[in-house]
Amino acid sequence: METVLVVLFDNVQSLDVTGPVEVLNGAELHRPGTYRIRTASPDGRPVRTSSGLTLVPDHSFADAPPADTLLVPGGAGTRRPDPRVVAWLREHGPRADRLVSVCSGALLLAAAGLLDGHRATSHWSVCEKLAREYPDVEVDPDPIFIRDGRLSTSAGVISGIDLALALVEEDLDREVALSVARHLVVFLRRPGNQAQFSAQLAAQTARREPLREVQQWITEHPGADLSVDTLAARARLSPRHFARAFQTETGMTPGRYVDRVRLEHARRLLEDTADGVEEISRACGYGTPEAMRRSFVRTLGAAPAEYRRRFRPATTH
Repeated sequence: METVLVVLFDNVQSLDVTGPVEVLNGAELHRPGTYRIRTASPDGRPVRTSSGLTLVPDHSFADAPPADTLLVPGGAGTRRPDPRVVAWLREHGPRADRLVSVCSGALLLAAAGLLDGHRATSHWSVCEKLAREYPDVEVDPDPIFIRDGRLSTSAGVISGIDLALALVEEDLDREVALSVARHLVVFLRRPGNQAQFSAQLAAQTARREPLREVQQWITEHPGADLSVDTLAARARLSPRHFARAFQTETGMTPGRYVDRVRLEHARRLLEDTADGVEEISRACGYGTPEAMRRSFVRTLGAAPAEYRRRFRPATTH
């Protein structure tokens, strides 16, 4: 049985705690005796989360059990961290077999010197601060999670669930992780090197309705003709005016937006269907498998066949 100790502090982000805990507890229900989950705060007193919820810890730092996996959540409480938390992590972090941070919890690990010389990520909004204040940490703001030896760091709150599912798959197997993911109604196989933003999140929502409608149409029809001329006609604008207005209002060129939407759609089809690569490349508007392969290698660092092998479950329902 592996002891997972979750560090609690005032103004912690509640989802950073409950998301990974629900994943690990779900795995424990499938395979009893796998995880023993405990929580600890500096003095053993309840903590108030940033959303106003109160969490009651199992232990104080003084009587917390030794941790096989030490999980450090983020939240507003990492902006001016409790010195007791940083000091305790500095002492006890090196003793854990595995260190895991969610969101801005990476700031606490960095403050304790536990990320020095390692590659790490965090929520996109704090990566600049992490890199500036801790120059010995190699900060990569793009992936949703990074695993570097015994250190695992993740981006925004939901990516803590992605990382926890990856840990369950490593500790147990893919089918247990998939069962937990289905129960929680989340995707199992978002790879760690997937960008923190989907195309829809990375791009701003256009202010003008015709451009918003074009954004939605692209998402719903990735295999269609998505040339600038065609999209401009749908928006009832000249191609030049459309391209300029689209980039101004979304922060992304039409071509880049289309590329991201097509990649996301192809990724989901590779993960969740048995369709062939050639069929998927046509359905997503790539035209040829080679064009899709180039896009995958450039963005995800893996060809479609390799991506499917790594991230598709053994059985698809």
